[in-house]
Amino acid sequence: METLPGFWEDADAAAKIQKEKSILQEVTNKYDKVKEKFEEFEILAEYAKEGDKDSLNEALELFPTLESSLHDLEQQSLLSEEMDPNNAIVSINAGAGGTESCDWASMLFRMLTRWCEARGFKTQLLDVQDGDSAGIKSATFTVSGNYAYGLMKSESGIHRLVRISPFDSNARRHTSFASVFVSPEVDEDIEIEIQDKDIRIDVYRSGGAGGQSVNTTDSAVRITHHPSGIVVTCQNERSQLQNKMQAMKVLRSRLYEKALEEQRAQKAEEEANKKEIGWGSQIRSYVLHPYKMVKDHRTNFESGNAEKVLDGDLDGFMKSYLEWSTQSNSAEE
Repeated sequence: METLPGFWEDADAAAKIQKEKSILQEVTNKYDKVKEKFEEFEILAEYAKEGDKDSLNEALELFPTLESSLHDLEQQSLLSEEMDPNNAIVSINAGAGGTESCDWASMLFRMLTRWCEARGFKTQLLDVQDGDSAGIKSATFTVSGNYAYGLMKSESGIHRLVRISPFDSNARRHTSFASVFVSPEVDEDIEIEIQDKDIRIDVYRSGGAGGQSVNTTDSAVRITHHPSGIVVTCQNERSQLQNKMQAMKVLRSRLYEKALEEQRAQKAEEEANKKEIGWGSQIRSYVLHPYKMVKDHRTNFESGNAEKVLDGDLDGFMKSYLEWSTQSNSAEE
């Protein structure tokens, strides 16, 4: 298909249109594949009714794939909010509890990035603060891919871990908390007013392991937005200017999400983001002792395979959240 003359002269506008095309193409491709599999299944089922055992076996083999494709298409239909197709910016913060919570935060970081990897989404680490003894105090990363925000918004809130502590010589059971905050990456054409007088920009030396993974010059940037109290940092780019640009992008996205959150403050799932990182405010519990189970307290969806969930198997939790959120919105209307 030929492009219009001058299409590529405005690179930003062209990239935006290309992404919209990619999103629409993904949806139509999913529909076409489901339709094709359904028609094939119908034909096999007809032959099977007439006693063709080979067709029956083929239909039985095809059914799980068809069912999975239908579930995927159903999930796609639930991603209907304006910002759902956007990339996501994810921040993880350890709660009170020192080493235990820092280790839990690093486990959540691994869980979410492994889900992204399995989904084919690209991640870019913007900032990470190591724990004093183990794990991480905080981390911020971007997730690039169609509907990254729409899928990952289910993870916003406080996550609770119950386990026998690997850091306790007496092998006692510990409860740890960490928070996840997911915001949509907003385009430049969305107006987010940030006045110079409202922000403070600090430059400092990057932390971490150094070497190729993290800058070791005085190029890390911290931006504090006084009216909202939001603080964002970026240290993984090569220059101070690049770190500042990335930090401003994160700040714009956080402010946009904050505005959305204030509009729907009455909803229970958003209230969870405002509570203290501790007892009674968690959206999901991960129990590794005395039994193994992961349960979402909003949707009541649960999995008995905690290791698989911690390895990035989050699709069931995400789909149940989208269904629950859609039903909640319908009830309010």
